[in-house]
Amino acid sequence: MSNHNPTNHLHWALLESINSPEDLRKLPQSQLASLAQQLRSFLLESVSSTGGHLSAGLGTIELTIALHYIFNTPEDRLVWDVGHQTYPHKILTGRREQMKSLRQKSGLAGFPKREESEYDAFGTGHASTSISAALGMSIAARQTGSRRKTVAIIGDGALSGGMAFEAMNHAGDSDADLLVILNDNDMSISPNVGGLSNHLTRVLSGSLYSTVREGGKKVLENIPGFLEIARRTEEHLKGIVVPGTLFEELGFSYFGPVDGHDLGVLIPVLKNLSTHKGPCFLHVVTRKGKGYFPAEDDPGKYHGVSSFDTATGESRNKASPAITFTRVFSDWLCDMAAEDPRLIGITPAMREGSGLVEFSEKFPDRYFDVGIAEQHAVTLAAGMACDGLKPVVAIYSTFLQRAYDQLIHDVALQNLPVLFALDRAGIVGADGPTHTGAYDISFLRCIPNMVIMTPADEIEARAMLTTGFLHDGPAAVRYPRGSGSGKTPARTLSAVDFGKARIEREGKNIALLVFGPLLASARRVAEELDATLVNMRFVKPLDEAAISQIAQNHTLIVTLEENALAGGAGSAVSEYLAAQSISVDTLHLGFPDEYVEQGSQTEIMADWGLDAEGIKHSILSRVNRQLRI
Repeated sequence: MSNHNPTNHLHWALLESINSPEDLRKLPQSQLASLAQQLRSFLLESVSSTGGHLSAGLGTIELTIALHYIFNTPEDRLVWDVGHQTYPHKILTGRREQMKSLRQKSGLAGFPKREESEYDAFGTGHASTSISAALGMSIAARQTGSRRKTVAIIGDGALSGGMAFEAMNHAGDSDADLLVILNDNDMSISPNVGGLSNHLTRVLSGSLYSTVREGGKKVLENIPGFLEIARRTEEHLKGIVVPGTLFEELGFSYFGPVDGHDLGVLIPVLKNLSTHKGPCFLHVVTRKGKGYFPAEDDPGKYHGVSSFDTATGESRNKASPAITFTRVFSDWLCDMAAEDPRLIGITPAMREGSGLVEFSEKFPDRYFDVGIAEQHAVTLAAGMACDGLKPVVAIYSTFLQRAYDQLIHDVALQNLPVLFALDRAGIVGADGPTHTGAYDISFLRCIPNMVIMTPADEIEARAMLTTGFLHDGPAAVRYPRGSGSGKTPARTLSAVDFGKARIEREGKNIALLVFGPLLASARRVAEELDATLVNMRFVKPLDEAAISQIAQNHTLIVTLEENALAGGAGSAVSEYLAAQSISVDTLHLGFPDEYVEQGSQTEIMADWGLDAEGIKHSILSRVNRQLRI
């Protein structure tokens, strides 16, 4: 028996009696530690079978139990941020049996989702949004005369996002009844958690302290100068053991830090704070991966996992030998940095996901992780570009949305040479609609000066990254999650012909214009239908000459893209044809005006008709309609 695997010796009888927080609140407090142990065991067993986010959830077990034990959910609102720390919350709110469908097609979402449960007060797939949303709910309660409580639980670096501080600045000035809990799982702060700190927070969160504090203010405010002296004295004394001055200055009553795994501390503190008026801030320290030694030792490795063996910690899925697009970017970044000392790598807290680990180790002075602060990342790059550097912003497609004004105003308007490496463009699979890269072509294409490239395979991805880096202006290269054709590019730094499409196959009547990795599926269709196949490569600038020539010799033009059809690459083709008064039948294949739900990439491709069979079916349906006409 492995001591790494608590599922071998624990039963879940107590957990299985909890089908809602109402059941939880009926338990005596003495049973909560046993419940936490069983919940941790169940979570580990569940995620090891389905895959998903593990470390963060293991760290929020006790906090989740305490919150639902003290607050009257769902009437009281819990807003979680970031969303992947909510698996324990899902299990305790009637979704335990659904965990086997986690992140699968038509299954349980990996993030809070309002349509899924009344206990999910707000959908939080991205980060740093909880305090704004919770403040809005608190104000709504006050406006409608409701006595419900609102709690924002912010963790996993989400407090580094500027939006969180914007919300706190407003909340502190609003006098709203709002509790913000910082789930601080940075282990460097652990020494600050101890008996003295826990005792102090119990005292500071209690009614006696609050009464004395507020009463003393009323007395002192009538004596000129004394109130300010008292306030400064209070902050100085608290600051010896409590790092809360910043939050107090923002208008919050600060409490903590407390041990987030000690229910004996969490329960009374939350009970005290549930009766407080005005904005309060509770600093809770937890350990990511708590209770599962491999995850405690390496929480990053177990942040997001595929199915794995709990005894060994090793994945049950053999890694694909094919090189991923992210790996192609990682290799290119290091190779180009070695050639050009002006290259700077920037990421908003996605070092591992975006492939900057090797670069950060080889070029530490040229690597900048700015935290969950996409707006800052883009304008930081703009400032660097102004003074001769060549910044590369490595960012997921879905996260670039968060810096749209900076993209337009700070980079493109000034025509600055910033390269955007857009990972996870198109279908992302299990992460679902919050992470699908379905809009970047549409929102980038309308921006003047922007160059947009869509590599069909790994070899083109490397060449296009070079092309974008050498371009004297803003450029974006969008590439998908995972691997494509399996081609391994040579470690050269050659570019592609700027703005030029490439005809892959000459055919008759039908022309397939492909933007990106759908080229492989389209090739099969083109061969079966004897159609012309064109790898468009550039969305902007569009190869207008190639489109004009194709329109003259074909009766149907089909565009294919992993992007929303509205404003996408197909729209660009139709806009050009209309502007030139060229009349030819067009069929655009991509994502319709709906969110792309979770599921495997293969399943989603089939659902949206973007696999070979779906593409062929759509084309033949259009051809048959032409014949009827």
